[in-house]
Amino acid sequence: MLLEVINVQQVANTILINGDDILMIKKPSKNWYSAPGGKLEFGESIKQTAKREFKEETGLHLDKLELSSVFTFVMKEAEKETQWMMYTFVANEFSGELLKESREGQLEWISMKQIDEIPMAEGDRFIIKHAISEKTSVLTGTFYYTNEFELIDHIIDRD
Repeated sequence: MLLEVINVQQVANTILINGDDILMIKKPSKNWYSAPGGKLEFGESIKQTAKREFKEETGLHLDKLELSSVFTFVMKEAEKETQWMMYTFVANEFSGELLKESREGQLEWISMKQIDEIPMAEGDRFIIKHAISEKTSVLTGTFYYTNEFELIDHIIDRD
């Protein structure tokens, strides 16, 4: 049986590290945490997207972003599959004032030690752990999810 593949969405997000904490958004729709970010707009670079989305969602301006990971997300449904590409950056420098309220959810500084304890998409844990590690290589791979964001399988590319 052939599955229909719907067009590829591209998103960029950023893990902002401040001391031992990272800035996360608790999304009300799923009641879990994710890094600030969003969809690429036509003609935008992935770094421009990461900076724009972070500013829109947090009020903060990012400096010196470094690409940390590039992942394919495959959402499996009965008759079709949807594919996303996510580019994750990491930053340690920022300016501006954190928004009191974000249209995307509740902004929270989360201790890096809590990453295994807070609710989030399982693939995001891999991505965040890599971003906050000392590794400088760009991590790549694929995550396979149900349309309810249950992780089915994953592949981490190892060189």
